Formats: sequence, structure tokens, C-alpha cells
Amino acid sequence: MDDIVVSIKDVSKVYKLYDKPIDRLKESLSITHKSYHQDHFALEGISLDVHKGECVGIIGTNGSGKSTLLKIITGVLSPTTGSVTVNGKISALLELGAGFNMEYTGIENIYLNGTMLGFSREEMTAKLDDIINFAEIGDFINQPCKTYSSGMFARLAFAVAINVEPDILIVDEALSVGDIFFQSKCYRKFNEFKEAGKTIIFVTHDMGSVIKYCDRVVLLNKGHYVAEGAPGKMVDLYKKILAGQMDALRAELEVMNDFSGDKVIKAEKSGAGSAENGASENEVGNNDAGNVNGSEAVDGTAENGVGSASDGTGNPTALNGETAKKPGLMRDKLTINANREEYGDGRAQIFDLGLVDARGNITNLLLKGEEFTIRERIRFNAPIQAPIFTYTIKDKKGTDLTGTNTLFEGTDVHPVKEGDIYDVAFTQKMTLQGGEYLLSMSCTGFEGGEHVVYHRLYDVANITVISNKNTVGVYDMEPDVAVRLSPAGEAAKQAESLSADEAAQEDLQA
Repeated sequence: MDDIVVSIKDVSKVYKLYDKPIDRLKESLSITHKSYHQDHFALEGISLDVHKGECVGIIGTNGSGKSTLLKIITGVLSPTTGSVTVNGKISALLELGAGFNMEYTGIENIYLNGTMLGFSREEMTAKLDDIINFAEIGDFINQPCKTYSSGMFARLAFAVAINVEPDILIVDEALSVGDIFFQSKCYRKFNEFKEAGKTIIFVTHDMGSVIKYCDRVVLLNKGHYVAEGAPGKMVDLYKKILAGQMDALRAELEVMNDFSGDKVIKAEKSGAGSAENGASENEVGNNDAGNVNGSEAVDGTAENGVGSASDGTGNPTALNGETAKKPGLMRDKLTINANREEYGDGRAQIFDLGLVDARGNITNLLLKGEEFTIRERIRFNAPIQAPIFTYTIKDKKGTDLTGTNTLFEGTDVHPVKEGDIYDVAFTQKMTLQGGEYLLSMSCTGFEGGEHVVYHRLYDVANITVISNKNTVGVYDMEPDVAVRLSPAGEAAKQAESLSADEAAQEDLQA
């Protein structure tokens, strides 16, 4: 197609890994051509087309080959196999210090980078003021770059990259070292580029930015192509990789690809078809947040003071994960904290729990600003008159940040008898800042004026909040900001009018 500006065809990048430095020499001198190395595929069989005017994000865990792919696109690296075709002028921000001479001043490096991009000194002189103004590093522009901080490097490098009028802008995590104000400035520039029909390819671990700015996202894992599509959907798949939910990932990919096709095969090669990193081999991979009417109820008996549930076949479903799991439980799709505390008198048991994001996925990763639901399923081993269901979220230092319970919320909770199951859902908006948090939940009550714990799961699961805007403090009050600029002439008139009003007021008082 005519609008394809970057075409990647079956690209692989292989590195030779040697156990000892001497092995490299042995291999080069071997008469029998004996191999002393192992092949490491940083990328394997990647094919991808990027269209004019797109903002394409490339995501994946560390070691997925994201940066390697960008370096191949820009020509910094050559592929071992395959080909890359680029139609247009590329400006790339790959890593801090790339293309800079540390002994040169900022201005000298601007001209140096311009020369490498094919611009004359006169052309760079015409762009110099715009670059300096965007970088905002003050008098340091005349100082050697070896005196710069990482943030100053990012400012200068990005200022050069966006002011040389590229057709394709490539950015690799470089913005993560800048302050929040500079990052906002850069993302505004992203929008200007998109409106001007420019193409952007960028790698980032900031999922908030991916969802906000990208038109399409490509997901890589361990050097293999996994999937591509809408940002929200790809972020959901990425969450499954982070949480080790590889079986659930494979099941979802099979649904996306109608159980056939090349994309599923590649996903299997990347490890999406195997249980690893603690993922359950019995996961069914659906996105169902559970059955609120209790049709998935299980039979159980009290055991070890906290109760034990069974799927009716004798397979226990305790949270310790040491016994066989019942397929379809929400907790099997979560990363459960091995160091949690669990206690209670055994009359109730929280046998299942889940964190459900705005798209219905059960996950430990939540996006700031989105609605999410905390789910609990409680099986009762004895009659209880007035059970109370709770949750609490705290930071890693142990400070309680937020939480509530059905008593506070005035929820109508009925008495229960042995064998009953309650499904509880707390739905709210995530306003905590990006970071790591811990979730606790419990079933408690009051008997004879005394507080009783039937079952408590303390620090049962972690919550990772990802955000593209962190304000000051623990949470975001989501302010609605309004500003108004008065030009100099108008401001003077307002001042004169105010002075006149004050004078009139003084006359009245006199």
C-alpha cells in the first residue's frame, strides 16, 4: 500500500552467546568448525507494517526485543534475517547520549546531530532558536554535555528530534527520565505531529500513555510477535503476561484469531501456550468476573480454623494453591501474595476473590482514572445473624489508604445459614497514584457487642496502578482546572477600572 511508511518483513536478530571469552577464539580457529556458542534470538520472525499518520506503540516485558526492533528500523542495527523498508525521513530518540559527543557543548551537539541527519549548518542555524526554546536548559546549552543530567539530555535530544521536521518520529523510553512538565510538553508535541499527519513509533512501559496516544499497539514477548490491535485490548493482554497468566493469554488469542491463523502459532512460540511464571495449568482463560447469583457455589467444610471449600469432587479450593484448583475461579487469574496473613474462627471462608478492571478482565493491574471492582465470594460454615464484608487498600509501608465495608455503606445484608454463599462486589473509581499497593478483605461481625473475625485475608493480593498523570500526594482529587489569560492591554484596563472603583468606594465611605 502507498501509505505504508515502515515495512518489516520476517525480521530476526540473533546474538551468539559464549560461556567464556576464550570460546570465541576457539570457534574462530576451529578446523572442524565446532560451535562453542548458543544462539540467542532477540527477535524472531517479526513482520509489521506501519502506516502514514499512525501512532504505534510497542509494548512488552524487559527482554522482549522492543528496543532492538527500533534500532533495526533506524539502521543502528542490521537484522540477521529479513528486511526493513522505510519511506520517509526518520528522527529517532533511542537512548540517552546516542549521537552526542560528551566533550561538545549543547549547541555544538545540535549541529552535530543535524549533520548526521543530513542538514546543512545553515539549515540547523534556522532551527536553532526553536530547539533551544523547547529544550529549556538555560545557559547549560553552552556547556559540555558531560555536565548534563539525564533529564537535560532527554530535553535536548527530544528538542532536536522533533524540530528537524521528520516524517517518522521514533522514541524509546527516553521520556521516562524527564520531569512531569517536560513529559506533558512532549506528549502535546505528539498530538501536533499526529494532526500534521506524521508517523510516531514509540516504546514505553507507561500503559496510560499507550492507551491515551496510540492508534495501534504491537505486543512482543521474548522476541516473538504476540498480537496487535486496539490499545486497551493489547494492554489487557500485556497485563496477563506480567501476571504470569499465560494460559489465559493463549485462550484469549485463540478467540481473537478464531482458533486458527499465524498469530496464534507465533503466540505459542513466545510462551503464550504454556503455563509458566506461576500460571495455573487449569486456567480456562475467560474474562468472566464470576457468577453473582451463586450458581458456581461449592460445597465445603470447616477446616484448620478458616474453613475449606470443595468443588464437589473432593478437590479442595484453599488459597494456598497447593491443592488442585477448580477451573473458573477468579483467584486463579490473580497473583496471590504468598506472604499474606489468614485467620478467623472458621465460621465463614472467603474462598474466591477477584480484581476486575473496566473491561471485565480479572487482573492485578489497574489503570488510574478507570472504574474497577473488588469481588469476594464467601461460603458460610455456620449460621451468622449479621455478617459484614470489608476491603482495605494500603501502601507498601503499611498505611491504610482507603477501604469500606457493607456496614458503612448501609448495604442490606441478610442473615445466613450453613452452606450459604454471598457474592460481594465493591465498585469504585481508581484515584490512587501510580504505584504498588496491597489489598486486604474480611468477613466480620458483632456479637454481644464484641467484634468477631470470621475470616480475614490480610495483604492477600497486590494492586499495581499504572498512570500517565501522577499528582502530588497519595491520591488524585481530579480537579477541573480553568485559566484565563488577559493580554497586556486588557490587563491595564482592568487595573484602571479597579483603581476607579476603589476610589469611588473611598469617596462613599468619606
